[in-house]
Amino acid sequence: MPSPAFAGEGGDPPHSGGEGEGLLLEPVRQNKKTLTQPSPAKAGEGSEGPDMKDYMPGFGNHFSTEAIPGALPIGRNSPQKVPFGLYAEQLSGTAFTAPRAENKRSWLYRLRPAASHPPFRRYAGGSSWRSAPFDEIPISPNRLRWDPLTIPEAPTDFVDGLVTICGNHGLAAHLYAINRPMGTRALMNSDGEMLIVPQQGTLRITTELGRIDLPPLHVALIPRGVRFKVDPLDGAARGYVCENYGAPFRLPDLGPIGSNGLANPRDFETPAAWFEDVDEPHEILQKFQGHLWTTTQDHSPFDVVAWHGNLAPCRYDLTRFNTVNTVSFDHPDPSIFTVLTSPSETPGTANCDFVIFPPRWMVAEDTFRPPWFHRNVMSEYMGLITGAYDAKEGGFAPGGASLHNQMNGHGPDRASYEKAIAADLAPHKIDNTMAFMFESRLAYAQTRWAIETPLLQRDYDACWNDFPKATLPQ
Repeated sequence: MPSPAFAGEGGDPPHSGGEGEGLLLEPVRQNKKTLTQPSPAKAGEGSEGPDMKDYMPGFGNHFSTEAIPGALPIGRNSPQKVPFGLYAEQLSGTAFTAPRAENKRSWLYRLRPAASHPPFRRYAGGSSWRSAPFDEIPISPNRLRWDPLTIPEAPTDFVDGLVTICGNHGLAAHLYAINRPMGTRALMNSDGEMLIVPQQGTLRITTELGRIDLPPLHVALIPRGVRFKVDPLDGAARGYVCENYGAPFRLPDLGPIGSNGLANPRDFETPAAWFEDVDEPHEILQKFQGHLWTTTQDHSPFDVVAWHGNLAPCRYDLTRFNTVNTVSFDHPDPSIFTVLTSPSETPGTANCDFVIFPPRWMVAEDTFRPPWFHRNVMSEYMGLITGAYDAKEGGFAPGGASLHNQMNGHGPDRASYEKAIAADLAPHKIDNTMAFMFESRLAYAQTRWAIETPLLQRDYDACWNDFPKATLPQ
């Protein structure tokens, strides 16, 4: 079982060697039981982040983890008396009767029930975070591209720093730019799970089930309903978020590829149990049916001492993606770069595919190697984490975004096209890059902000101007 971690110290428990030895232990009385732990930290004082030993490998596994030995009930989920007077709570991410292979739930054992809070009321902030049905302006078929968000001058945390670019009934695509930790605030999203893609600055994501450190070139998946907070560790941070309203993300089927390749399950990491015992007011923000709501409780929501189940946050290192590509001719369909997929009721047609374009060798013979010109029934929202994208010689900057809605033509710009058709087709490695795509079967409706912001590149269509006419034989 992974080593437990406690608020305010570097992850070494008092019952093991290392920095944990010599800590002053004090009893914390809960429900007439005694829970022994190090002196609790105040919110935001945790000095060290999670170590590798604080993560458990595997995607969708059934995990069991405890931050205090003996806190996890054995042999039953809800005993009459939970160890140390903890409270048992089931967190269900699917209906009770969902097929076993798709059923997602975890049992949490916490200091106080999550239900202990007064009524929610509407939250006045977060006005740039939009939600379905995305009908504030008519949906545009035009190809669109945006410059990166700038880091705000005013103190801005993750909730108030989210800006929605576009969305549909299955998902929403957001940007974030933040420069302040959430402190004693926590967020839960009842509308969908959140895939967080940092582009600049490392994040620390504290959740009810453990902590995740998330540098660029990693992604984190936060399940629907899990309380969490996002803090920038480098002073400021920006990136992308996919808010998935549909079926939970899963690994794609591999078909003829076989049993290995693309994103391997062992490379996903789920945090071990971690908790803090902080008796201070905390704000709980909830996104519910497209609106933000707020309430307060008199203690930290991150008080889960032990848990088991298969509904949990995780992170993934994009540089571990096992890229598949052609070794003969033609550019394969970009579906070979799928990391995660949210399926729809139509087989093979995703609510959302999370696709990356990582470093890779290009060896195809007699082939136009960049992505070809394309009109697609799927809609493509793209972002760039680092480097350059091989189908665009300029204008698509790290932190920026582009949108090509269904059936509208797109492809390489003229400079990229002419470079590719003149290239010496020796083996070549595309390196120092990472682009990605949120691809959806539904068209993306743009927000008013996305259409009116000065970050919109209003001359984007010009990159396809002046292609010379093909010359046919006389």
